[in-house]
Parts: sequence; C-alpha cells; structure tokens
Amino acid sequence: MKRILAFVLVVVLVVSMVLPSCTKSTSAYKVATDATWAPFETVNEKTKQIEGFDIDLFNAIADKAGIKITFVNVAFDPLLAGMAQGTYDAAISSITITPDRQKAMLFSDPYFDAGQIVTVRINNTTINNKNDLTGKTVAVQLGTTGAIEVGNISGATAKPYDDIGLAFQDLMNGQVDAVVCDNPVALNYVATNPTKLKTTGTVFTNEQYGIAVAKGKDDLLKKINDGLAQVKAAGTIHTLAVKWQLAQ
Repeated sequence: MKRILAFVLVVVLVVSMVLPSCTKSTSAYKVATDATWAPFETVNEKTKQIEGFDIDLFNAIADKAGIKITFVNVAFDPLLAGMAQGTYDAAISSITITPDRQKAMLFSDPYFDAGQIVTVRINNTTINNKNDLTGKTVAVQLGTTGAIEVGNISGATAKPYDDIGLAFQDLMNGQVDAVVCDNPVALNYVATNPTKLKTTGTVFTNEQYGIAVAKGKDDLLKKINDGLAQVKAAGTIHTLAVKWQLAQ
C-alpha cells in the first residue's frame, strides 16, 4: 500500500510540474487592435467578428511563427497606453512607427507604407491642401499621427475623436471642415461615400506601419519578424492588399 501511495504521489507531482508548463506554452498572446479603421481593422456588422487587412496579416504571421493569438478591440489612445504599460503582448492597428512610440514599445519590421491626407466634403473648393487648414476645424483620431500633424498646423483647430468613423460622419454633416488621417483609410471612406466626400491635395507625410510589441518580449518580437519575413516572401501582403482593395 505504501509503495502504491508513493507512486501516486510521484505521478501527481510530475503532472503538477508539467501542466503549468504546457499551459504557458499553449496560451494565446493578447493582441490589441482598434477595429474602427477599415479596411485594416473593423467589426463585421453581420458576424460581429473583427476582420481586415491587419487581422488577416497577423493571423498569417502567427501561423508561420507557430504562435497563438487572440484579438482585443480597444480604442486607439488606450491601445497605445496599454502597450506602454504592458497590458497587451502586441498590437496591430495601422500603427505608424515613430521615435516617441519606440521609447514605450518595440516594433516589428515595417509592413505597409502610408501617409496623412486631407478629406473634405465633395462641394468644398476652399481647402486644396493642408496649408488651407489654417482657421479651420479639423477632425482627427486621438493618439494618431494625424492628430500630431494637425497640431503642428498654425491656426488649425483639431477636434479629437475616439472613432474615426464619427469624424467622417461629422464631416459629412457639416460639423467640421475636414478630416486628416491615413490615406488608405481616407480613400476607403471616400469610396464608400463618393457623392459626399473627396480627398484633396497629396499625401503629406511618409509613414510606415509596424506591429507593436510590449517591451521585454524580445522573443515574441523575433517570432513576429520571422513570420513577417516569410509572409512577405510568399507575396501574402500583396494578396491581402488586393483582397481589401488597397492595391490592384
């Protein structure tokens, strides 16, 4: 009996040591995204699932890297704060790589080129580029590079929004004079509302998107970069860009 009891205790001890290790290795990384920036990340109204270019891309990277991920929908400004605090393991949300952000979080290799552009109502003839925003009320999303750029325009009044969709809605309703945001997002809203909106001028910044990773998670960053390199080599980024109407 004592031998049997001793054997059982050994088995229990071994199992208790192995199970936590298995749980750790198979747990999913928490990935934050602000699902308001179609076509990069948005909530499908029918399925209620988060979808978009960024979502497909990170899923493809995770598959190549052999990691599990789960997406968390959070507004962009709290997303950045959460990444700085280590609340999330990673984030993909059309995040421009900037020196200030690199102080608070790690970044993957770039995966998409973008820039800021001005959007106005279709009948507007007075705003032709960013220099015409002086004296105007300009809608921006909190925490974005668009908000930073408008803040640097002398005489322009930035009106911040948590949701860029609400900014475009206010533009169409005449509540603001213009919206400044990333050009792929702006073009998506113009394509959806061709009789109400238009972009004006040219893209006036050069930006690159990267996947943010919490500081201290260098192993995760390496896995993401390795997976991203494989995805790039396979031509997946172009395929996804075509799928989400970001390229032809």
